[in-house]
Amino acid sequence: MRITIPTYFTLFRLLLIPLMVVVYFSLAPRAAHFYTALIFLIASVTDWIDGFLARKLNAVSNFGKFLDPVADKLIVCVALVLIVYEYTYYRNSSFDYLFKQNDILVTIAAIIVLCREIIVSSLREWMASLGKSSKVAVSYLGKIKTTAQMTAICFLLWRPNRYSDIYEGMYWIEHMSIGLVWLAVVLTIWSMIDYLIIGFKSVSELEEKK
Repeated sequence: MRITIPTYFTLFRLLLIPLMVVVYFSLAPRAAHFYTALIFLIASVTDWIDGFLARKLNAVSNFGKFLDPVADKLIVCVALVLIVYEYTYYRNSSFDYLFKQNDILVTIAAIIVLCREIIVSSLREWMASLGKSSKVAVSYLGKIKTTAQMTAICFLLWRPNRYSDIYEGMYWIEHMSIGLVWLAVVLTIWSMIDYLIIGFKSVSELEEKK
């Protein structure tokens, strides 16, 4: 098995996942939010770097093609779980109604994103078994979705804690984050439908040839 330079970046991204969880639960709230968001940002940057290096160095490997999307999905899923935990932890608190509304919005968004990842991953596996994996390769729309999703998650992880002295003047971070999350949700659904249409068209073509 050949491990290329881009694959080392992917492996590094996988190692950041448990570190992110430990940091989130080990530090005081303000520090936990900041450093968890920083780790996620570093992971997002390494995602871009390994893709760039794979193309630039012509270092694409089958192992890397398998591992890269796995690392992406794992870190996104773990980050979403942490974000939902953060919101639901204060669900029964005395915080304002807007916070409780955001709890619902973030939870629904996380469910949609996680379901989409499962559906698209299953579709890609199915298409690969039919020898049509190139038909459902990452599209330009999928890249825009990923950018919006990563940005939204990073801001939601960093969002200053409600107990923080600096929170009062930084409501805009939470509002912007919720907006970005739902932009990512719209793009998530759109790209999923796009992949499903392409997938079923390819299957129909195979059926017609039989």
